[in-house]
Formats: sequence, C-alpha cells, structure tokens
Amino acid sequence: MGRFTIAAKHHITIAEIYEAELVDIEKAIAHYEQAADYYKGEESNSSANKCLLKVAAYAAQLEQYQKAIEIYEQVGTNTMDNPLLKYSAKEYFFKATLCHFIVDELNAKLALEKYEEMFPAFTDSRECKLLKKLLEAHEEQNSEAYTEAVSTQELATPLSGM
Repeated sequence: MGRFTIAAKHHITIAEIYEAELVDIEKAIAHYEQAADYYKGEESNSSANKCLLKVAAYAAQLEQYQKAIEIYEQVGTNTMDNPLLKYSAKEYFFKATLCHFIVDELNAKLALEKYEEMFPAFTDSRECKLLKKLLEAHEEQNSEAYTEAVSTQELATPLSGM
C-alpha cells in the first residue's frame, strides 16, 4: 500500500541527518539498511540498491570490507541482468575487488576471476584492466608500475567515489 515507501523515505532522512549534522556514520548505516529493507518489501529494487550502495561506501570507509564486498557483489549481481543497469555492474564489481584487494591479494584475484565469469562484459572494461595491472604490479612488488597504472588510467567513475 506504499506505507513502507513512506517509512523508507523517513529512514533516509534520518540517515542523512546522522551523516551531515551528527556525523554518526554507524547510525546512518543502520537507517540506510532499514530503508533498503522497506524498499525491498515494496519491490522498489532501484531505491533499495541506492540505499545499499550508501551502506557499502560507508562500510568501506569504516574498514568493514567484508560487508562492503557483500553489498557490492549483491548489487552488481542484481544489475548485471537488467538491460538498463548492466553497465553499472562493472563499477560495483570494481569496488568489490578493491575491497578484496585491501584485505588480501589472493582473494582479489579470485574475486576478479569470479566476476569475469559471472559478467563477461566486465573483462573488457577499463576497470577490470586496471585491477589486473594493479594486482600484477603488487605481486611483482613494482611500485612504479602500480603508480603508473593508477595515474594513466582514466575511469568513468572516480576512485574517490568509494
């Protein structure tokens, strides 16, 4: 009946207050998660994903990488089959791989392979190519190649948006 949508909007408003004015990111995360749950209940997946992506970004900032990875994977998987949203999936898989990379290089490699299998269009993306260069440079402990890969790569989505 749309009442969950109204409740979700209120939770977003509360989360934004915690973000901007009270600077309590953990409480903002809790309210974004609640809003996402309400949106899912109304099958408003786009709005739910928007809230979840906020949660993932803040989780990564708070070094809760596993939580961020799970959300980015979930949203990436949900969007890759949608003709209108599938191009966004590469961004989410990119961010999930970066979170894996922070935790463990081997997990990042395995995740990258998994995402390429799940979403073949990811393989030819700039994001995937950058990740491969970064992983290779890290494996060889070549800081110059690592720096060059980052500085020469032009991404559609800035890294600072994470």
